[in-house]
Amino acid sequence: MMDFKSLLNKYDFINKASLLAKSRNEKLYLIGGFVRDIFLERDRTEMDFLIIGDGPEYAGQLSALLGVKEISIFKNFGTAHFNYKNLALEFVGARKESYSPGSRNPKVEIGTLDDDINRRDFTMNTLAVSLNENDFGTLIDKFNGLVDIEQKIIRTPLDPQRTFDDDPLRIMRAFRFASQLNFQLDISLIEAAGSMADRLAIVSQERITDEFMKILASPKPSVGLIQLFECGVMKVVFPEIHNLAGVDQRQDYHHKDVFYHTCIVVDNISGVTDNVWLRFAALVHDIAKPHTKRFIDGTGWTFHGHEELGARLMKKIFMRMKLPLTKLEYIEKLIRLHLRPIALVDEEVTDSAIRRLIVAADEDLDDLITLCRADITSKNPSKVSRYLENYEIVMGKVKDVRERDQLRAFQSPVRGEEIMSICNIQPSRLVGEIKSAIEEAILDGKIGNNYEEALDYLMKIKDEFLLKA
Repeated sequence: MMDFKSLLNKYDFINKASLLAKSRNEKLYLIGGFVRDIFLERDRTEMDFLIIGDGPEYAGQLSALLGVKEISIFKNFGTAHFNYKNLALEFVGARKESYSPGSRNPKVEIGTLDDDINRRDFTMNTLAVSLNENDFGTLIDKFNGLVDIEQKIIRTPLDPQRTFDDDPLRIMRAFRFASQLNFQLDISLIEAAGSMADRLAIVSQERITDEFMKILASPKPSVGLIQLFECGVMKVVFPEIHNLAGVDQRQDYHHKDVFYHTCIVVDNISGVTDNVWLRFAALVHDIAKPHTKRFIDGTGWTFHGHEELGARLMKKIFMRMKLPLTKLEYIEKLIRLHLRPIALVDEEVTDSAIRRLIVAADEDLDDLITLCRADITSKNPSKVSRYLENYEIVMGKVKDVRERDQLRAFQSPVRGEEIMSICNIQPSRLVGEIKSAIEEAILDGKIGNNYEEALDYLMKIKDEFLLKA
């Protein structure tokens, strides 16, 4: 059995916290995620304290005892927060909660230890440890949360319908924990989540998206993604991903079903990067396939143009899901280009085509190739090996051209101001057209990527453009 007395004594403030509660004639417990993570052997930097009394007032006195000057108090919810020695400490007074059908904001009343444990989301989060003199270090496990942790299952302490009705965001939290911990969801919880998915409408989009991105950031995101889909919640949370299911495709190096193929791609890329936005690109790279699906005799299903349409769909999705627009261009670029590298394997591919890939992908070329490698989901090892070798061939060509042409941060070596001066023209579209012509000449290999050749080329073409103006 876990020796909580020894563990807690490692924290120098716990004794002061316990004595303060005693002096106030209140009971104090360590509860929730910190206790759960001790059994899961996860890093712990947040501690939640339950006070059978006035949580904010207690926290204010403890912060003063510890010499902490900055404290956040939320009187309406009976909570307080402050940081101490690299720990985030959260304090809440025991409470009962009741909810109206259209709101996540609860009506809060003073409650008992049992009341507070009953209102919590999952059994693994109901675990509490007494910090009181008479039973210091005793584990309180009213709902067998420890057994559920050992059996790797997520259950709600009360009827899941009631738990989710009180706070529908718990639906997303269930799938997030399942994905983070690789736990199974209790069947009654899955059924309740599916039947109550529409209740998520009362939750802010930002909170839903935050939980969804945490699923993507988990070690194996497919655990959460597939469970979201199979119980019907994905249809509410991210309908475009839900609609990938049942879309057949050729099976040369893909899974037959686009949804399950996408889940494998996300897992593949998660095995090599923690960049959640690269993982997001993997999730949405085929998002337009249902819109572009066509059957061609002798070929099968095709999805011509899905990469371009997929990129165009992103802005609407980013706006709806409240995703940061600073990441939009990156995601659009990876979707738009994800088929380009494999087309450049042929020995006859020109340097010009390689240059255009380098310039189009710019600093995200390595991420693009990582996505392309993850997109290989064949179960045939020889095919996987062959496709991976093809990407190595492409990257070899890229390295060769990049070193010869110095194409990083590519743009015309002759800048717009100099074009205006030489051509005696004002800022206008014509300046951009001349500049683009120089850049195209470099990409086509007509001239080198250097100032001297670019300037010489400008002198040759300027009169032609000026005559058209």
